Amino acid sequence: SGFPERAPAMQVAMLDGGRVDFAQPQGNVRLLSFWSTSCAPCIRGMPALAATHDRYHARGLDVVAVAMSYDAPDQVMTFARREALPFRVGFDPVGALARSFGGVNATPTSYLIDRHGRIVKRYIGAPDRVALDALIEELLSAAD
Repeated sequence: SGFPERAPAMQVAMLDGGRVDFAQPQGNVRLLSFWSTSCAPCIRGMPALAATHDRYHARGLDVVAVAMSYDAPDQVMTFARREALPFRVGFDPVGALARSFGGVNATPTSYLIDRHGRIVKRYIGAPDRVALDALIEELLSAAD
């Protein structure tokens, strides 16, 4: 399938000083987006990602946007602050997270991960928001 069945046990540093371990969803559904400050479709997609966060965060969706290894951390910081991104933003300085998700060759690439750390879907390019929302609803409602 080209990507692992489960989110890898990797700790990734966040802009807010915290860390996220992708194998530990902590009961949340997680939407991980790999992006870059130099990627126009990524930048255009940020308001939609923020809207998804705003719509589902209270119900247990954790949106995490991880910048690519070739992104300068200060540029990532500047962008996140300027745009007041409401979700967590992280760094992948040596590309280890991207590799552990099966290799991310295009941005944006997003992974939807269920409450148990299983990767449900990979989106290469901007996801279809209606289909994405429907799948998020389904995962948030699943009581398993």
